[in-house]
Amino acid sequence: MSSTDQTPRPARLAAAAAVAGIEALGLVAGGVYMLVDALTRTSGDVTGALTGAVTLVALGLIPLAAARGLWLRRSWSRGPAVITQILALPVAWQMLQANSAIIPAGVVLGVLAVTGLVLLVNPATTEALGIRRPGQEA
Repeated sequence: MSSTDQTPRPARLAAAAAVAGIEALGLVAGGVYMLVDALTRTSGDVTGALTGAVTLVALGLIPLAAARGLWLRRSWSRGPAVITQILALPVAWQMLQANSAIIPAGVVLGVLAVTGLVLLVNPATTEALGIRRPGQEA
């Protein structure tokens, strides 16, 4: 048992894991929706829809693994979690540019991404994951 396992999990780390988990669930749910839609429609590009559905589900596995790693205090998990937040920002921006009911989803995604980034770069989070800052003693 390492020293990080003996101290309580910081609330910021738990919240960062929750943000990544919510994003993972959103991607998987979107992929499942696209899959069901592709299989039940009678016309259109079924192959393209299936490819999009499988892609969303596969992409959902990245933040899901990151969320699990953050919860278990694995230092490797911060990288995929940060990348997920950074990639979510332009997606949220594009959703906000739409003239449709997807705008609220863009707001939610943007808030989640910014919140996730703030939580992931917080010193309490990095310390709980055992990540040292440059120049910090071992």
